[in-house]
Amino acid sequence: MRHVFAVALGLLLVSTASTFAAEVTGVLVDEACYIKEKAAGTNSQLKGEDVACAQSCAKNGGSVALVTEKGDVYQVMAMGALSGEKNAKLVPHMTHKVVLTGDVVDGKDGKKMIHATALKMVK
Repeated sequence: MRHVFAVALGLLLVSTASTFAAEVTGVLVDEACYIKEKAAGTNSQLKGEDVACAQSCAKNGGSVALVTEKGDVYQVMAMGALSGEKNAKLVPHMTHKVVLTGDVVDGKDGKKMIHATALKMVK
């Protein structure tokens, strides 16, 4: 029985995504709006426009993402210290360039997520 449990646990660990601690710099955006804007060829949030909309969506518990200069998108995980209480600590920083510190998860499907524990504004 122990052998079966050990094999099952090993398979689970192999199939899960890789996780590592990191600092990631980028612009905080409302993920749904960003995806829509990207498809339309506009990037108002990345330009610092549409602050009120991004803040409103974040206040309503919308998914927040960090977009790097290279265009990588990191979904800010909903269970993180910064995204609790409907993104209360992230709302004032929407459309701003920040550094998020936390555990990064690289999923199999290429989706990147960050379990952010700290935020620092970039000047």
